[in-house]
Amino acid sequence: MDPVTIAVIGLVLMFALMLFGMPIGFAMLLAGVLGNAYLLSVPAATHLLSTNVWEQFSSYGLSVVPLFVLMGQFAYRAGITERLYDAAYKWFGRMPGGLACTTITACAGFSAICGSNSATAATMGTIALPAMRRYGYDSALATGAVAVGGTLGVVIPPSVVMIVIAVQTEQSLLRLFLAGIVPGLILTVLFLATVLAMCLRKPALGPPGPATSLREKLASLSGVIETLILFVLVIGGLYVGWFTPTEAGAAGAFGALVIGLARRRLSLKEIVLSASETLRISAMVVLLITGAVLFGRFLTVSRLPFELADWAAALPVPSFTIMMVVVLIYLIGGCLMDALGFLVVTVPIFFPMAAALGYDPTWFTIVLTVVTTMGAVTPPVGVNVFIVNGLAPDVPIHVIFLGVMYFMLAYAACLALMWVFPETVLFLPKALL
Repeated sequence: MDPVTIAVIGLVLMFALMLFGMPIGFAMLLAGVLGNAYLLSVPAATHLLSTNVWEQFSSYGLSVVPLFVLMGQFAYRAGITERLYDAAYKWFGRMPGGLACTTITACAGFSAICGSNSATAATMGTIALPAMRRYGYDSALATGAVAVGGTLGVVIPPSVVMIVIAVQTEQSLLRLFLAGIVPGLILTVLFLATVLAMCLRKPALGPPGPATSLREKLASLSGVIETLILFVLVIGGLYVGWFTPTEAGAAGAFGALVIGLARRRLSLKEIVLSASETLRISAMVVLLITGAVLFGRFLTVSRLPFELADWAAALPVPSFTIMMVVVLIYLIGGCLMDALGFLVVTVPIFFPMAAALGYDPTWFTIVLTVVTTMGAVTPPVGVNVFIVNGLAPDVPIHVIFLGVMYFMLAYAACLALMWVFPETVLFLPKALL
């Protein structure tokens, strides 16, 4: 059997294992080991397995993952999210759909110090859902705003998804972080415009809250300062060369810890809980990357990605058409399985194709990141939707998915802007690096 056929069989085996309930990281590991054993030899496959597991779990570069996750955990338990939400409410609460706008704005702020869509949705949902329920907000709009607001956690840097892609494709993490800022802000504005348009058309969906004075608005900005300090410390420190990415994560985590201790919001119990949750999330991410690297080596040996890239480049159709098909594959894949898992599986296949078609790897990464965020809220998997359902169990799951559908046009508009105007992604990296 030729190597390309073996690669296709390996892909089928991997997805079959996932359908039977095997965790994604283990499915990729098993398919990769079996594929390498067939194409190379059993000793070579076991050697690759041992060396890859050791390399990934002892990798200095991957230590950035737990440090950024820890920063988000400390920020949440230090009450930074509550003060962010209060500040956003003072400025946006009086608008039609003001509390939903507040939620999305606070999600964007928390995303700048978190990096995870599920953590952002869970954190902001705890604060926002009771408030919107109290003011009589439509259940679909309230839960949908929390779910899609949470997806900003992987678009606005620091982002776990960008870290994973940077590791897999050996790109500059700082370049990806800078490239994600403008698309993240565009997506935030489009979400806000969606809420405003819906509530202007049908005010009962999101009644405006009580008015606040200019003095109250200005006073509330103190709740933004801590987030701004952490964001500038991490991204600014990376940019001026004070920190490596790992050191930036450590500085951010330490800064969030100091803020929590100074405000007397972080007890020993809270610190232990933060560390425990960080270990759980980080182990999952590193295992995914380990499985993806081993499976990616199997695909490289089989030459499937390169054959696919050559085939795509030779097709008598515009490269735009091929890339649209790739995006469609990601949209469908994100609907059927965990978005991050699908991403790490497919990056070794589609990055060589994008390179063969002449697309900038930074631009392609940010496009995939935005598409991946959609996977976090689309049925049937939609991890953010299930998180929100856990916070509001009385709201049927189909109602939350309906609320998410209101925002699909915003995602599409953001992708269209990045496609028509690539400089929305590439301007900051080109200007600052």
